[in-house]
Amino acid sequence: MGNPMWLIARRSFTEGWPRLIATLLAALGSVALIAGSLQFALRAQEAVAGSDASVYFRADVLVQGGTVDPDDPYALPDGRVRLDRVESRPGVAASAGDAAVAVTAARPDGQAIMASAEGRTLLRPWVSDARLNPYRLEAGRAPATDGEVAVVRHMSRAGKLRVGDTMTLTLPRETRRVRIAGVVSVQGRGAVATGDLVLAPRETVRRAAMLPPGTWQSVWVKAAPSVPADRLRGELARGLGGAATVRTAESVQRAQSAAAASEGASVAGVVGMLASVAIFVGLFVVANTFGALVRQRTRRLALLGAIGATPRQIKRLIRFEALAMGAVASAGGVAAGFPLSALITWLFARDGFDVSAADAQFGWVALAVPAAAGILVTQLAAWRAAHRAAGIPPVQALRGTLTETRERRWPRLLAAFAIFAGAGFWCAVAVAVRVSDPPGPDRTFGVALMVLFGSMLAVTGLAVLTPFFAGPLGGLVGRLGMLVSGETGRLAHATITRSPRRVSSAASSLMLGVALVASVALVTLSVHDRFQEAGRQVMAAEHAIAATARTSEGAPAPLAGDVAALAADVPGVSRAAALTQTEVKLVSPPPDATDPDEEPEPFYFLVSGAEQAGLRDVLRLGGRPSALRPGEIALSSTVMKERGLRRGQEIVVRGTRGRVTLTVAGTYHDPSHLFAEQALVAPATMERLDAAAATQVVLVRGGSLEDLTHAMAPVPGVRVLDRDAYVDAASDTLTRALRATYGFVGMALLLALFGMATTVSMSVAERTKEFGLLGAVGATMGQIRSIVRWEAATVVALGTTLGLVIAMGTLTLLHVTTGSSFLRPDPPWWLFPMVAAGAAVATLATSSLPARRAAAVPLLEAVKAE
Repeated sequence: MGNPMWLIARRSFTEGWPRLIATLLAALGSVALIAGSLQFALRAQEAVAGSDASVYFRADVLVQGGTVDPDDPYALPDGRVRLDRVESRPGVAASAGDAAVAVTAARPDGQAIMASAEGRTLLRPWVSDARLNPYRLEAGRAPATDGEVAVVRHMSRAGKLRVGDTMTLTLPRETRRVRIAGVVSVQGRGAVATGDLVLAPRETVRRAAMLPPGTWQSVWVKAAPSVPADRLRGELARGLGGAATVRTAESVQRAQSAAAASEGASVAGVVGMLASVAIFVGLFVVANTFGALVRQRTRRLALLGAIGATPRQIKRLIRFEALAMGAVASAGGVAAGFPLSALITWLFARDGFDVSAADAQFGWVALAVPAAAGILVTQLAAWRAAHRAAGIPPVQALRGTLTETRERRWPRLLAAFAIFAGAGFWCAVAVAVRVSDPPGPDRTFGVALMVLFGSMLAVTGLAVLTPFFAGPLGGLVGRLGMLVSGETGRLAHATITRSPRRVSSAASSLMLGVALVASVALVTLSVHDRFQEAGRQVMAAEHAIAATARTSEGAPAPLAGDVAALAADVPGVSRAAALTQTEVKLVSPPPDATDPDEEPEPFYFLVSGAEQAGLRDVLRLGGRPSALRPGEIALSSTVMKERGLRRGQEIVVRGTRGRVTLTVAGTYHDPSHLFAEQALVAPATMERLDAAAATQVVLVRGGSLEDLTHAMAPVPGVRVLDRDAYVDAASDTLTRALRATYGFVGMALLLALFGMATTVSMSVAERTKEFGLLGAVGATMGQIRSIVRWEAATVVALGTTLGLVIAMGTLTLLHVTTGSSFLRPDPPWWLFPMVAAGAAVATLATSSLPARRAAAVPLLEAVKAE
């Protein structure tokens, strides 16, 4: 660019800074949303995978009783080992017995303390031998007597607990209060890969694990000097025979680190999917606002062309402005991303997914990627604006009004067709995933991800077509304005139909906001209604006794095993059935490999245990399974179909107590997915699978809510719920992923509304001369405000209609592709009017200030305006 042109460009850029502020803020908000989402994803990955702190880091060899699940590095051994059989072996310098018991921790006020990043809270023994002790005291002292515990640093922070405070522990057989004697860290970290730890005296843990004296689940071993760990492992394995599994501690750490890394990548992928919505909204808003900015400067850009600037030079000018704006927005957005990430972390922690154990990330991915994304987003947004600006004819500089030039229809139609073809491709992939993959959460997640991508492309395609809709719809609104407001309506009609791209720009942002809100509302209402319907259908009991605390998945925490007996003694109670639950692995028949060259994925499923006598008094399961005898199992129809099993077939499963052979006695269906989703056994069979199986809920038939509440008063952390209340509480675990989107959608919605407000404000600013001249020929301030409001009414009508179409289309696609009865396109009658009213309020609120500004334009300012 020559020197005179450069001076003109620099002056244009400098004078345009006041106009760039709104676009800059939109870009900064977009980058902040991208940076905050990425920062949270990295923290989630670090909390899950990066916390590779291991309690075994001082040990050399790990002796585990019986056998362990080779597919689960965190699985507990299914046997027992005596400490004296290990500590007396040659080459052993030190040894310590170990056991792990899953517990639920709660503060004195009953609020649950969530484990780090969906981990578990485990009760383990304090190790007194310094050669094996992995715990570093950061406050207080080691637990010395029964009733004292030490907790990891994350647990202390998450529960706001200090040394000397008390908390409640729910164990498999009892609930008890303990006092915190110390706070510890492991290898400098506040949590371990498995989650949080509660450390208690050795005998306390042994009794909680229901182990005989001198017997442990595993034994940590420190090798004597000059004895390699591999050699000691071999000698111990030979000496113990097949009674134990002996591994080096280093191999266990590597396996756990690999599993944590894989889980961390999965978590980051899920969060990344949510972040993709933020990236899409950011690109959409910046493209809209930057296009409005260029359109506002039509006459100045035309004047540059009239004095000799080439289209290439004008394109370079627009791209330079976008580069400068992108650089500033990236710097500010990356900085703003840190507090935004803290807000997202707090929102997720309230819902059970706490990643606060991981610190803020300052690597190049956390800093450079959002900055580069900000520059790329603004450059992509500027590409369309620069192309359009370069095509402005010089004669446009001489026009008194900014009537849009008539554009060719086929390029826009062709672009929309290509975008809709891309949306159709993703929907076809979703159908293919449903056909090829077995039913389950993985298939549902994959299908939903494909539909999400398709919906975002559909939104883009409709945004491309909105100028075609703005003219006819604006004409209808304008005619309505003529009937209501007379001459003011006629002027509004002319304003709307003369510049359909200006109206469509604001309507596109509103369409995006309406689509986000309506989609989330439709899915939420559909899922909630289905849970209520199915829950009432399955749960025959009038009451449920559940814990006040929640698990990290959002469901009510396990209860102590003695609650059912207390409920059965309440007057009027005819049946009190405890539902226990454990996870097992299907060993035989083995799972089929989808790829002959790969190992098949292990199949784990949940088994529910319930007293068979009178089960129908509390649960109405589909298929009406017959009473199960010891050694029998009933499987859900989904599991039977997925694994190709049949009635009468023998299967082998692996529980916490080893392999168990069971006979498939029948099939059933739990449409609520809340009580016995995958399998059902009798209590005697559950004892063989997992003697410490957690009691999820006690279902009660008969009695009154007041009597049951009074009977449960001495038990800490327990509440009595009616049928609907329990269904709501139990469904939290299945709707948590949906609730996790609220924060992202809310922030994306604010950004979309800000983009709409910016576009409306710019559209008023670009007509400064027009409004001033209207005032000069006699138009009142009220009439000018009315013109802007009628234009806003067109934005509401167009944006709301297209947004609702997108939302209903998305839910319909989800219903068709997933086949889920929980995603039904059957919205309540009041939803659409409520969404439309909200869109109208938001649009009128964002247009009120520009309308007052338009009505107050002085004549002299209008004459000198571009």
